[in-house]
Amino acid sequence: MEPTDPPPSPPHPRAGGQRHESFADRSGYDEDFLGPTVPLPLPVRASVETVILPYTHFTVVFRPDRRLAASTAVCVQGGRPSEDAPSAPGPNGVHGDDVWEFDPRLPDEQQAGNDVYRNNSLDRGHLVRRHDPVWGPAAVAARAGTDTFLYPNAVPQSDGFNQSRHLWQGLGNYFLEHAAEFDRRLTVLTGPVLHDSDPPYRGIQVPLRLWKVAAFMQEGALASCAFVLDQSPDLSRDAERALAGAKHGAPPPLGPFRAYQVPVSDVAELTELEFGPLPDVDLMPAFRSPEDRWRRLESFDDIALQG
Repeated sequence: MEPTDPPPSPPHPRAGGQRHESFADRSGYDEDFLGPTVPLPLPVRASVETVILPYTHFTVVFRPDRRLAASTAVCVQGGRPSEDAPSAPGPNGVHGDDVWEFDPRLPDEQQAGNDVYRNNSLDRGHLVRRHDPVWGPAAVAARAGTDTFLYPNAVPQSDGFNQSRHLWQGLGNYFLEHAAEFDRRLTVLTGPVLHDSDPPYRGIQVPLRLWKVAAFMQEGALASCAFVLDQSPDLSRDAERALAGAKHGAPPPLGPFRAYQVPVSDVAELTELEFGPLPDVDLMPAFRSPEDRWRRLESFDDIALQG
C-alpha cells in the first residue's frame, strides 16, 4: 500500500520545492549545530526545483529532475561510538545494512533505484556515510544508520571506488576520528557535481565529480575546507570503449579517481549551491599560481589547513 503523507508543512525558505514531513520523527540537519549557522546547501537559481528530505541527523536536498541529490548535510558528534548501534528496521520492516529502499515521500520513478545499479559495474555510493549520523541514544543511532540506506542518499560510483580503501573514502574517517579525538562537533556537506553534460545511462545522468565540504570550530571560530573527487574518463583513451558500451547499454567508463583539496568558493561555483559563510572561513592557503589552486591529494598529509 502506498504511504499517505500528512498535510505538508511550509517549504524551506530557500528550497525551491515542497518540503515533505511524512517521516514525522526525522528532524534532519541542524543548521545551528556548531553554534554559528551553517546553512543547508541549496541551489542559487530559484528555477531549480528541489525537495528537502529530513532524516535522522542529516538532510538530503533532492533534485527530481536528475533523480539524485543536489547536496546532503550531516551533523557529526565526536566522542561517541559509531559502530556499535544495532540496525533498525527500514521503512518496509527489513533489518540489516546493505538493504537499499525507496524513500516513500517521493514517487519511486523519481528516484534512481535498483534499475540503475543492477548487472553493471556501478555501486550505490553513500553520500552521507553510514557511520556519520550514528550517535545519541541507541534507538536514535540505529535509525540514523538505517536512514542512510535510502536511495536519495545514493549516487552511482565505480565498483572499485567503494571496495577499496581509497583516499576519498578515508576522508570521512579522517574527520570522524578527529572529531572523536577532540570530542568536537562538525558538519559535513557532500554531493555530486550535477552538469548538463554528464553522460546519460538508464534514465539518469551519471555525475563525474563529487564534492565534500567540512565545517567545524577551530580556536573558537568557524572554519571550513573542501575537496573534490574527479572520476572523469580519459576521453582520448576511453572514447571508443564508451561508444561501444553505449550501444550495448553499458555504463559510461569512469576514469581513475583523483582527489583534490580545493577552495570552498570553487565548489560553490561548480555546483551553483549556496554555502553561507564557509567560503570566507576556508583554511586552505591562498595559492598564487592557478595550477596550484587545486591541490592533488596522495595522502592525508597533503591536506592544507593553515588559514
